[in-house]
Amino acid sequence: MRHFVEELDYLRSRLLEMSGLVEDSVHRSVLSLAEKDAQQAQRVLHNEAEINRMEIEIDDLATRLLALQQPMATDLRFITAAIKINNDLERMGDLAVNIVERALSLMHEPLMKPLIDIPLMADRVQSMIRKSLDAFVKKDAELARNVLVSDDAVDELCGSVYTELISYMERDPKTVRQGINLMFVARNLERLADHATNIAEDVLFLVQGVDVRHHAETRE
Repeated sequence: MRHFVEELDYLRSRLLEMSGLVEDSVHRSVLSLAEKDAQQAQRVLHNEAEINRMEIEIDDLATRLLALQQPMATDLRFITAAIKINNDLERMGDLAVNIVERALSLMHEPLMKPLIDIPLMADRVQSMIRKSLDAFVKKDAELARNVLVSDDAVDELCGSVYTELISYMERDPKTVRQGINLMFVARNLERLADHATNIAEDVLFLVQGVDVRHHAETRE
């Protein structure tokens, strides 16, 4: 029993370490775009290999615990949530790399109206990520629900970014390449928010044993 508890603690610590690395990558990816900072971009690319390695390690550990320990109740929910959160974190690392790739392609040209509302969108997304991870650490259901509520606002902001970028491209065809790159950045930020929402949903499952996926009315 003591060995199982220690393994659960180790799984939790590795997941938290991966969470920190992913949060750092997302932050640096946005900085690389907003500040045209190639060093921040390279750090994100460097982090990707470690994030991928940790995903495999965490998945193997969680799967082994399920197979060998046959956990029940709260422990089973924690391991199940850990597997799902692990997958979301790995995808978030990939999305940070996607943003960096767009940032690098825009590194040597002036940006339009500075970046439309992408910095505001990035701030809100990073807040969602931070809150979802804090909710997991603290097992805070209320904080998790706060993340769910924020998702719609990010979706609306993404739509307004798209609309304004399209307007710029229609008025000045020379901005089309940059506009398309920025639309991809906005799309990746929106997907990051979706993954933060997934983590918040997993926290609610872990803490309260409720499944709120696809049931917006239960999020209130």
